[in-house]
Amino acid sequence: MEPEKIEDLKKFVDQCKINPSILNDPNLAFFTTYLQSLGARIPLKTEDVTMEDDIIESDIEFDETGIVVNPDNDDPPQKMGDASVEVTEENLEAAQVSKAKAMDAISEGKLDEAVEHLTEAILLNPYSAILYASRASVFVKMNKPKAAIRDADAALEINPDSAKGNKYRGMARAMLGQWEDAAKDLHVASSLDFDEEIGLMLKKVKPNARKIEDHRRKYERLRKERELRKAERPRPPQKKTPDQDAVSALNEGHVLSVHSKTELDTKFTAASSLSRLVILYFTAAWCGPCRFMCPLYQSLAEKHPKIVFVKVDIDEARDVAAHWSISSVPTFFFIKNGKEIDRVVGADKAGLETKIAQHGG
Repeated sequence: MEPEKIEDLKKFVDQCKINPSILNDPNLAFFTTYLQSLGARIPLKTEDVTMEDDIIESDIEFDETGIVVNPDNDDPPQKMGDASVEVTEENLEAAQVSKAKAMDAISEGKLDEAVEHLTEAILLNPYSAILYASRASVFVKMNKPKAAIRDADAALEINPDSAKGNKYRGMARAMLGQWEDAAKDLHVASSLDFDEEIGLMLKKVKPNARKIEDHRRKYERLRKERELRKAERPRPPQKKTPDQDAVSALNEGHVLSVHSKTELDTKFTAASSLSRLVILYFTAAWCGPCRFMCPLYQSLAEKHPKIVFVKVDIDEARDVAAHWSISSVPTFFFIKNGKEIDRVVGADKAGLETKIAQHGG
């Protein structure tokens, strides 16, 4: 090989060492294909990660047509049976009469009346899984998914193999956009007692559940690749003061995604060392109001660089969600020196901005 060409090749290799992403140039596809055939790993394009190697997750587009409804948050919980009640023969007979009246009411489209009769039956016989599952089916028809889930949970506590309990809990979870949990319940119901209604709902739920799984796998892979890049990247020795380390860890002006309690504790420690306010935002990929709040949250982080904006996906960091006893999303906690000083629950844009103005000074 001619000395001039060898020298050119050395210069090209030096460029690759400085900026490996140039190997993604389409004009070099023949060369990268050859490298991959030898077992080489080609790095991601530079635009796939930020300069700080933060991975910004994209939103998932779900098909919610004809499935998702507004949750029945404002409805008081329905009456449940008392497990300490002694069920007599007379109670069982009366419960059957109330159930029969409920079935007649359902056939006539009188759903409120059906709920009343089934409630009477449940109070008379609180040990019947089928009564709870039947009332759950009516709540599904009434677009009251949270009430349906409460009844389905009760049915499954009495009989874990209740096909109707799994079926209507799955349908109710689908109505709340809880695609993965809905798919699990419907698959169990299908294995116990398949019917056409379960099959139709599964056809709607499974694609959305699969999108979440694919989304999770994609970003798990990206995070692993990020860690490999960090491990391979030569880092010149630098001396930093504790304050410099804290500022670097907080990445001012950006939303920090955390994936474990350990990672969150590190952010809290850094924020406390600088006396910074932390806003802890709990979200979920399936949550519609969360998708509404995400762009606002990012813009607020850019507007208030001295406030630490943290984001936690409750499905990905279950240990963090459990530690903070999260029951609904979106939820925003205001933390100072490791202690909660305020919170905002729900997609309350004005409330969030008011609390930032109040505590961010």
